[in-house]
Amino acid sequence: DTHSWDVALRSVLREDPDVVLIGEMRDPETVAAALTIAETGHLVFATLHTNSASQTIDRIIDAFPEGQKDQEGIQLAATIEGVISQRLIPAVEGGRVPAVEVMLGTQAVRTNIREKKSHLLNNIIQTSSDIGMITLESSLALLVKNGRVTLEMAQFFSIRPDELMRLL
Repeated sequence: DTHSWDVALRSVLREDPDVVLIGEMRDPETVAAALTIAETGHLVFATLHTNSASQTIDRIIDAFPEGQKDQEGIQLAATIEGVISQRLIPAVEGGRVPAVEVMLGTQAVRTNIREKKSHLLNNIIQTSSDIGMITLESSLALLVKNGRVTLEMAQFFSIRPDELMRLL
């Protein structure tokens, strides 16, 4: 219970939470609050409307004015544990099925965020399947192979259709 969103974000740590769930991070103040709460050792879950893990990183950093982007990138690199990007795909048997991209906050991921090289994150995800990372295209390929979604739907929702076809 609070009088405003801003007051809630500023005072959430006084309630001694273990986990903080922030809905959509729409403005720099919300993103900054999420990063600060994470820096204090709390697990923070938040949502953004993006299509991939690397796009999520870019959106978080780009929420800030030019003079703050470096510091916020360092703060994000220090606190990130992972990004799960999800797209709900129409299923063959009706309804929808999730296709996911999973990026974990490994040292390589943190270094590339800190050095402003988010364009390399997809390569890290591709080469880190052994530790649980998965690209959207790999997830879509599995859904097609298992007969859960059609090839046409997978291609429509794919960010890199050529990669999807290579995997299939």
